Formats: sequence, C-alpha cells, structure tokens
Amino acid sequence: MIVAIDTSTAISVAIVDPDGAVALARRSVFAPRGHAEHLGDLVRQAMDESAVTGTDMTAIVVGTGPAPFTGLRVGLVTGRMLAFAWGVPVWGVCSLDALGAAVGNVVVVGDARRREVYWARYVDGARVEGPVVSAPAQVGIREGERILGRGAALYPECFPGALEADPDPLWLVREALRRHAAGEELGTEPLYLRRPDVHGA
Repeated sequence: MIVAIDTSTAISVAIVDPDGAVALARRSVFAPRGHAEHLGDLVRQAMDESAVTGTDMTAIVVGTGPAPFTGLRVGLVTGRMLAFAWGVPVWGVCSLDALGAAVGNVVVVGDARRREVYWARYVDGARVEGPVVSAPAQVGIREGERILGRGAALYPECFPGALEADPDPLWLVREALRRHAAGEELGTEPLYLRRPDVHGA
C-alpha cells in the first residue's frame, strides 16, 4: 500500500493500492494554519479505515508544492518520517501535477497568498509551463483554456469560469508510479518559489 500526503492547499491523505488504481481511504480538511494539528490524525484515520499498518506500506508519496512554507514543510517532514519509520521510499511530485495530469488540458492555479498565485499549464496531462508564482493578472490565460484550482477561485475577475479544486492524492500516486517506472528522479525538495512567508515580503 502507498500513503499519499499533500498539504499544498487542503490537508489531504489517501491510502492507495500499490498499482495506483484505487484509494482505499481518503481524508481531507481545509485548515490553512492547522497542518501540524490535523495531519497525523488524518493519516491514522485513513489507515484504520483501510485496515493497514506500517508493515503493509511500500512507499510514501508527498506533494512538493508549490505552497507557502509552513504547511508544505509539515507534509514533507511527515512523509519523510513515515518513510524512515517503515523503511520504504518517499517520492515527491509537484502538487499542481496531481490536478494537471488528471484533467489533461488545463491551467492549474494555487493560492500563493500576498495577492499572488502559483500556476502551471498542462497539455494532454503533461506540464508545459511552470510552476511559477505571479500576480493573477499576469498568468496570461488563453481563450478557451480550462482553469482549475483553489487559487483561481479567489480571483474570478482574472479566471472566469474557474473550478475550485485541490490536488488529489490518488493522482499524486499515479504520477509518482509513472515517473518511477520511467526512471525519473522523485525528490522531495519543496517548491516554495520564493522566500518563506516568515521572512516577510
């Protein structure tokens, strides 16, 4: 089994079968300042629901952002700790890719705070631009492009018709498995894209 964790927007956890076909259990809560308080409980709840223990795990997959410093750090540290405790590999995937790969042709937009957004462009599920951080008006949406993500929903004047959504941990796993099979590196370095929020603007 694989534990998938993403804390780039919502705090999301899934227990996924080793082939990435289905999520046996999911937990998610949107708590922008409660990552440390919620994540451990969500992992335990998902494991209890799917009736698995650490000995059943084959890998951990974590979303690497982009996201603000504190929440992203909690998810990455938790993933690394679980991987160490259970003796399994930990794989990182850009969080925006979990939406882009699932939808296909889309611009995925996350909330970067400070009146900015993180975004990336996807064609046939492959990232062709980004991730970058910019002002919403600078994203450059093309006519007819689909727009997805919690960040886009915050700025309807810049992203008309956008659908609010968070990265899906199941698709994080699918992307990790695909890239691992292709021999790609799956590092867990965080994508902050700018200095940590604690340092100010």
